[in-house]
Amino acid sequence: MPPAGRYRFLPLRRVALDPECERRYDNWLRELDQELSDPGTDRNEFCRRVLEGIYFPAGTSGPGVSAPYRAPGRIVADHLDPRNITLEPEYYRDTDLDRYYRVKPLIWLWEMFDKSVLGENVHLGVRFRRMLARRIFARCGRNFKAFHFVKLSFGYGLEVGDDVVVHRHVLLDDRGGIRLGSGASVSDYVNIYSHTHHVSEGRDISTPATVIGKGVRIAYHATILAGVNLSPNSMVGAGALVTRDTEAGAVYAGVPARLVRRKPAHSDRPATSDPLADPAGR
Repeated sequence: MPPAGRYRFLPLRRVALDPECERRYDNWLRELDQELSDPGTDRNEFCRRVLEGIYFPAGTSGPGVSAPYRAPGRIVADHLDPRNITLEPEYYRDTDLDRYYRVKPLIWLWEMFDKSVLGENVHLGVRFRRMLARRIFARCGRNFKAFHFVKLSFGYGLEVGDDVVVHRHVLLDDRGGIRLGSGASVSDYVNIYSHTHHVSEGRDISTPATVIGKGVRIAYHATILAGVNLSPNSMVGAGALVTRDTEAGAVYAGVPARLVRRKPAHSDRPATSDPLADPAGR
C-alpha cells in the first residue's frame, strides 16, 4: 500500500466480456438505436416494448395477458407504457409539454432500465443511457457517461459537452436548464438544481440556469443551488453547499462553500484510453 496521503495514478482499465455476450449487447443496442433514429417511431410504444422484453421476456402485456399477470400484475404491465404513468414535471405549469412528452418515454425507459436486472451492468448501462441521452438532452456531446440511478427531471433542459461523466445517484434538476461543460465530472449523490422557491410562498418559482464549467469536478454529496456558475477547472469538495459562483481553478468546500485553496498546476500525466468511450465517438 502507498504511504498515507499519497496519490496513485490510476487510469481506468479494460474489462473483458464473453465475446458472444458482448456481441448480443452490441446487436441489441444497434437495433434500438436504428429504431429510435426513425422519425416515425412511436416512442411510447418503443418504451413499452423494450420494458416488456426486460421485465417479462415471455410476453405478458396486451389483451391476452395470462392469468398470473392479471391485477395487480396487470397494473404492473400497465406501467410498461409511459402513457399510463405520470411524472413530476407534468404537474408544473412552466413545463413545455410539447418538448416534455417527446422525451418522457425515454426518461421512463432510462429509469426502469436502471431498476431492472440490467441496470448494474456498467458496460451495457453506460451505452444504453448514452443512446437515450442523445435523444433526451438539448445537446449531448461525445462519450457521455452516466452510471446507474442518475435522476433527470425535465431532460430537455440539459446541455452536455464532450467527455462528461455523471456518477451514481445524481440528481440533475434541469427545470431552468443545466449546462455541463466538456470534461466535467459529477460524483456520487450530488444534487444540481436550477429552480428555487420564494421563502414565503412556495408557489413563486425562479428558474435560473446553472452552469458547470469545462473541467469542473464536483465531489461526493455536494449540492449546487440554482443559478450558480462553477467556473472552468474549479472543484467542489465533498458535502459542500455551493450558493454562489466560483473562481476558475479554485477549490471550494464547506457549508456554505468557500474558497479554501488554489489548484496546483496540472501534473504531466500521459494520455490514457477510456474503456467506456463510444467506439463511434458520439
